Amino acid sequence: MRGVALVLVTLGVVVLLYAGHELYGTGVASDRAQQTASRLLEQEWATPTGVVPTADDAPRHGEPVARIRIPALGPDWSYTVREGTDEDVLADGPGHYTGTALPGEAGNVAIAAHRVGHGAPFDGLGTLAGCEEVVLETRDRWLVYRVLPDAATACAGVAAPSGPYAGLVGREVVPPTRTDVIAAVPGRPDLVPDEPAHLLTLTTCHPRFSARERLVIHAALAEGAQVRAGTAATRRPRRRGRGRSRSGRRRPRARDGRRRRRGGGQPARPG
Repeated sequence: MRGVALVLVTLGVVVLLYAGHELYGTGVASDRAQQTASRLLEQEWATPTGVVPTADDAPRHGEPVARIRIPALGPDWSYTVREGTDEDVLADGPGHYTGTALPGEAGNVAIAAHRVGHGAPFDGLGTLAGCEEVVLETRDRWLVYRVLPDAATACAGVAAPSGPYAGLVGREVVPPTRTDVIAAVPGRPDLVPDEPAHLLTLTTCHPRFSARERLVIHAALAEGAQVRAGTAATRRPRRRGRGRSRSGRRRPRARDGRRRRRGGGQPARPG
């Protein structure tokens, strides 16, 4: 019996060590990767460019695409978003779904991130309420999106979803097979509107510590919210946070921005 007890104790210690690594050890590595990505992004933005990016200038896998800020999750909550949603990208922070619109483009900009481990960037995603701001920073603009509210609430600068977007809500929980949530018209991948709305979709695993479902947040670009960086009008978004940082609990990081073309994409499996 003593031998069995010793084996069980050993297994328990191994499980605790593994859990600690997943929750905290991966966060340390993610922090370092974010710092590196942030420096690369700043260097790129500091480099003058006389070339106007086109839809053919798609970012390569792993390249920084934008910096995401969610003031409600804390004044320091900031991550660099990289291109792709493979595990190697998501292990370092948020990833942009390849094939979806780039920040600033018409269409649906879709971003995924982990909710547990790897710094847990989207741990606080479930606390976002209707009309909360989500900001994407690119080389020359701050793009302020607002989480779509329920039918009884109105957001300043955001029209109620209509036409092909009618019925779209700010928050939904779906099975992992629902890849249509990142379509240009979420939930209706067969539609290609002549004048696509400017949307932002954030996805992560649900519930915490499980990949059984996906938590999906939809937001719309606020009218007049595209502010050019480097001008007197440029200001950080209003901080309506609750004193939390990045994941909603921990201190955060920052990242980069670029461009690319629209299309489909496979939802990731951030956990």
